[in-house]
Amino acid sequence: MAPDVPAPEVRFDYKPVTELERKTLLSDIDELPNIIIGDRVLRLEVEDLSPEMKEVARKELRENPDNIQAAIEELRALLQEDEELTVPLDNDTWLIRFLRPTKFYPESAYKLIQNYYAFKIKHNDVYDGLKPSTERNVFEQNILTVLPERDQDGRRVLILELGKKWKPKKCSLDEVFKGAVLFLEAAMMEPASQVAGAQVIFDMDGLTLQQTWQFTPPFAKRIVDWLQDSVPLRIKGIHIVNQPYIFNMVFALFKPFLREKLRSRVIFHGTDRESLHKYFNPKMLPDTYGGNLHVPTISGSQWYELLLLCDKEYDAINAYGYRKRKAEKDAKSKKK
Repeated sequence: MAPDVPAPEVRFDYKPVTELERKTLLSDIDELPNIIIGDRVLRLEVEDLSPEMKEVARKELRENPDNIQAAIEELRALLQEDEELTVPLDNDTWLIRFLRPTKFYPESAYKLIQNYYAFKIKHNDVYDGLKPSTERNVFEQNILTVLPERDQDGRRVLILELGKKWKPKKCSLDEVFKGAVLFLEAAMMEPASQVAGAQVIFDMDGLTLQQTWQFTPPFAKRIVDWLQDSVPLRIKGIHIVNQPYIFNMVFALFKPFLREKLRSRVIFHGTDRESLHKYFNPKMLPDTYGGNLHVPTISGSQWYELLLLCDKEYDAINAYGYRKRKAEKDAKSKKK
């Protein structure tokens, strides 16, 4: 076993937001925080696409000069007709957030926007006022983190450790879900992540029978509905590692709600690192997963400090959505 790498000094600095980057954001933040750990600089990457990523967008998402402006205008027209929905209509880069995962088909993007905000209304108890400053606990539990390196295809990689590290009495599954939402909302701000997407690793090492009882069919349905229909981000793979046999009980709750596309992207690796390395270059994985990236994992508390400095952007995200009467109408229909 490799020796523990001592944690380097952690410090923060700020990078002024350029005029081009400002168009990607919804708030008027003047500076974006960087977290510096050793020789690594972690930040929200809100700059324009690299030439390589532009080529990926062209090949995979139909993103080219002939499609972009026409799709933006058609999507804007669809949204203008929806009187119950408040969105930043004049923000082209915000519209592109939803056009990219739907390959620049405006009607599909409009449906995704509807699903995105309808899901927030349906689960208002989770989403109301959701921002980093309200969710310190889940970060302090250190069960969610993002790898410091993107994968070989430029994707962000989110890791959830729901075995040994997770103490249900200290942190509920709803809190875990909120933390995951905050991370993916951050990824949605990044043009490179909008194009390349994200991968998720569930590390279930040490999962106990008591922990499995925390999972319920309603919770499972919520997660699957979110991932399949309501996240404007390309989820390219869900990887289950170190799972004990009792994890089958948990997955059995999720399986009935999975459609074929997402089901095909759920991969079980157990402790087989060669299997994991078929999907992740070992160069970007820590030694915990058989990789050779010898950089300390960024702790949940460190991520919290970074995201906390972006609270204002999350406030701006929360300012949009369906008007109150839409929520009231849905609530009345449920009672009938």
